[in-house]
Amino acid sequence: MDQAVDKQTMVETGTPLTETEKNAIIAGVLLSMLLAALDQTIVAPAMPTIGHALGHAQYLPWIVTGYLLTATAMAPLYGKISDVYGRRPTVYAAILIFLLGSLVSAMAPNMFVLVIGRAIQGAGGGGLFTLTQTVIGDLVPPRERARYTAWISGTWAVASIAGPLLGGTFAEHLHWSLIFWINIPLGLLAMAIINKPLKKLPIAAKQHRIDGLGALLLVAATALLLLALNWGGSEYPWLSREILGLLAVSAIFWAAFALRLLRAAEPLISLEVLGNPIVLAGTSSVFLLQAANIGLAVYLPVYLQSIVGLSVSQSGLAMLGLLLGTVAGATLSGRMIQHVTHYKRIAMVGVLFSTICLGLLALVAGSASLPVVEILTICVGLGSGTTFPVATISVQNAVDPAHLGVATGVLTFLRSLGSALGVAMLGAVALGYGLPLAGEGTLALGQVISAAPFAMIFLVAAATLLMALVALCLMPEIPLRGKAEHAPVMAE
Repeated sequence: MDQAVDKQTMVETGTPLTETEKNAIIAGVLLSMLLAALDQTIVAPAMPTIGHALGHAQYLPWIVTGYLLTATAMAPLYGKISDVYGRRPTVYAAILIFLLGSLVSAMAPNMFVLVIGRAIQGAGGGGLFTLTQTVIGDLVPPRERARYTAWISGTWAVASIAGPLLGGTFAEHLHWSLIFWINIPLGLLAMAIINKPLKKLPIAAKQHRIDGLGALLLVAATALLLLALNWGGSEYPWLSREILGLLAVSAIFWAAFALRLLRAAEPLISLEVLGNPIVLAGTSSVFLLQAANIGLAVYLPVYLQSIVGLSVSQSGLAMLGLLLGTVAGATLSGRMIQHVTHYKRIAMVGVLFSTICLGLLALVAGSASLPVVEILTICVGLGSGTTFPVATISVQNAVDPAHLGVATGVLTFLRSLGSALGVAMLGAVALGYGLPLAGEGTLALGQVISAAPFAMIFLVAAATLLMALVALCLMPEIPLRGKAEHAPVMAE
């Protein structure tokens, strides 16, 4: 343990890496993360074109679902693998798997092969989400690390905006396969950038091994749960045999995975990490926050079109307020963490502010003008965005270097799972009021004459944020490692 801590200290103090090399690594991993994030959003506008070209349009949802399943399930595995075998080979493996999936997708002769390619892409993309934050965690001490989390939020915002624009342009004016071909040169560029400097990062947890059985149980449990969340209410009723069966089998696999964690000589996810109260509360807050944010982002355009009266393209532009507000909140939080003692309060105030704004949006849902909606959604994003840097840094600061990858993997995993839960949760509210599910098109929106369903959606999202606030309140706060000017030492 002492040897691992010493190695981490060497990296944190910058001895083995120059600032240029650090910046090169961060630029390279952010580029690879951008590719993975883009492929979550770039496909949607091209799906009609793909369905026309390849046929079997009824399987189009699997282009998105296949990527989501493997990306979410694989995220915690990459954290453990990188702790054992080192960041460089694991990052390279994730990029190469992602590029292989891109190649298969670009050359797909039919829908079945395309879905397989997307699943392969997700298997690599899930690792890139985890490893980007883990590598940054290796390079920068926690107190200074917060400002880089704003770059990660910015990367997600760019992907959310640029993805649909690129996907629509390629499909309409060029060829849909360019959506996947473009990944090849960019992925190789990312590998070239990080190749040499990444060799200097030490392996934090040598003489360890991967629990293969535990990994299989986790992947199976996650995949079945995500299928149930994706299909429930859309493909099948929530109380149908299919959905209840998926949930029951998933529960069995989760129980087997929990038993494996207790009995394995070296479990996939260390009990020391899972039992850490900071990790538990921090990851729970991100899980709940992401559920509220993604669910809101999915149904806010429906509200803007049916109640405010915007067109599809106008509602897309109006969504920029929520995205840019989130990036601004993360940036503000990242800068403040370095200079305050009780850094947890930044996120607590931010989440409370977002909750109040969502409550106000629910109250005025039937009469609010576009400027009012924009101001409130910007404020929601601004407040919730403060949580991601605080939670990420708190979780990474709470574990030793040997478990940094595992802890970051768990955080990424629950953030992705929260996204799926949020869409399913607010989708259930929408169905209860007779609204069309997001993604089913807007043809039925003309039938919506009341703002009551949207007010309830906003209230449910606000309640979810309140639960995230409770998790933050319960999260212990310890001093962050690393030096920063004007940062007083916090008493134990």
